Amino acid sequence: MIAHKKEFYGGVAMMVAFIVVLVIIFMPIFGGRNGLDYLDNLYNSISKGSAYYIPKVKEESDKFVGNLVEVSLVMADSEQAQQTAPLLMKGGALVNVSGGQLKVSGDLGRILENCLADSDAMYHNDGGQVSGKYGYDERRVVFNWWNALKAMDKDLTKQEKFKEAKVIGLVQSKAVECAYNYYKIEPQKIGGKIGIVFFSLVFYVIYTLWYGFAIMFMFEGWGMKLQH
Repeated sequence: MIAHKKEFYGGVAMMVAFIVVLVIIFMPIFGGRNGLDYLDNLYNSISKGSAYYIPKVKEESDKFVGNLVEVSLVMADSEQAQQTAPLLMKGGALVNVSGGQLKVSGDLGRILENCLADSDAMYHNDGGQVSGKYGYDERRVVFNWWNALKAMDKDLTKQEKFKEAKVIGLVQSKAVECAYNYYKIEPQKIGGKIGIVFFSLVFYVIYTLWYGFAIMFMFEGWGMKLQH
């Protein structure tokens, strides 16, 4: 039995309007994309402009030029090991491949220099340069770099070479991950999209409250009350 019809049906009307707007949001009417995809791409484009850390990371990695390291890297399988070996060799390292394991000896600074060159190309959406350099998909190259650095970090930590492990972690998180995540995204400045950004934030708050009040009005119209 509905106790307060006006309140109940008002809540129902709000819920129906909420669902209608939700359906519109998921329709591909925003340049061929739905609303969530459009805003996700917009915020990624805006954030990309402020996530270019490679020059600063290179300043840190250059301090390790001339620092010779020897590491054993365990890859996921023999295929990944074969794909990863050229990445390290392009940085001047000597690499021995045995199944899914790599024995690497080389100048840490030079290895990271090559990694940062690939990351920089990917960050600037020049994947053709990276794929042409190694002969396979550029995204896979960056994925292999990430795994190689992770394995290097682990092995150097075991050797108690903590400074070397730290700079590898820095390259992995600030260069390789950003290059992979932002690949093929065109950077935009927030100034040119400030109206859309402001509207989307205000809309999110209002839309969330809208749903909450719709639920509250329906239940209170039904005769249910929250008690302390």
